[in-house]
Amino acid sequence: MARIKRAVNANKKRRKVLKLAKGYWGAKSKQYRAANQQIARSLRYAYIGRKLRKRDFRRLWITRINAAARLNGMSYSRLMGGLKKQGIQVNRKMLADMAVNDMEGFTALVEAAKQ
Repeated sequence: MARIKRAVNANKKRRKVLKLAKGYWGAKSKQYRAANQQIARSLRYAYIGRKLRKRDFRRLWITRINAAARLNGMSYSRLMGGLKKQGIQVNRKMLADMAVNDMEGFTALVEAAKQ
């Protein structure tokens, strides 16, 4: 059986890891073993961060909607309950955008929710 020498593949693997580790501090960008450990950790953080970003944006939208609703004399929970009873389906992202950029339209939705 022929002997397999891994030089090319091993170097490719190392180059790939070191390319991902560019910009890291100290040995983490120079040495394969340290870089490999840091890349694994960084990718875990990136995965978790993609989940957290969705939560953070939802919290931001709810905060903005609540602030705008209170300017119109209503709490967030009453606003959302009123909109649901009226059958008005607007997601929180659009409501928050209206609260910031289109106050008249938002006020109209609040009035509809008060009914």
